[in-house]
Amino acid sequence: MKTRIKVVAFLCSVVILMGCFAFMPLEAKRIIIIDAGHGGKDLGADMYGLQEKTIVEAIAQDIKKQNKNENLEIVLIREGDKDMALSERVSIINNLNPSLVISLHINSSSSFTSNGVNAYISSNKKFYDQSKANAEIVIDKVAGNYFSKGQVTEASFYILKNATCPAMTLAIGYLSNINDINYISTEKGQQEIAEKILEAVK
Repeated sequence: MKTRIKVVAFLCSVVILMGCFAFMPLEAKRIIIIDAGHGGKDLGADMYGLQEKTIVEAIAQDIKKQNKNENLEIVLIREGDKDMALSERVSIINNLNPSLVISLHINSSSSFTSNGVNAYISSNKKFYDQSKANAEIVIDKVAGNYFSKGQVTEASFYILKNATCPAMTLAIGYLSNINDINYISTEKGQQEIAEKILEAVK
């Protein structure tokens, strides 16, 4: 009889415990949107046989592949080499209401000495602080020991102006700088950049 009472008591405690877990709030999944800039007929920066649109798409794909965090969803706006209007990209962004948007680009300059990682954000006061804080973290991570660390600058780019969430344009190196090219054009470099961006947004 005592054994039966103990078994019943144990089962009751299990049921109560399961009920408690059922009502515990689950951690909300964060959505990070990665926008690979340009695409299709829009090549972006084009130097030495390298195209901005191809490099940023490869990095975007690597970010999604490397993500193993169940509470973090990586959404790619442009998958494949296709034309996409800026208004279409913004529509996708605002419909998904993500925690952050990172629009990937690569700089170029008439000066071959210009190099490093830079970020641009909107002056929109509602998301300014969040965008700047995120941009500073991403720059620091991506620059690492390879790139020179650039600044966070305000810009009136279409996506930054019209996204209703924290957003940044991340310019990863310069196609006009030989040292930057030697890194961002390689599979190893692209995978490492993707890994660092993921570390920054977790």
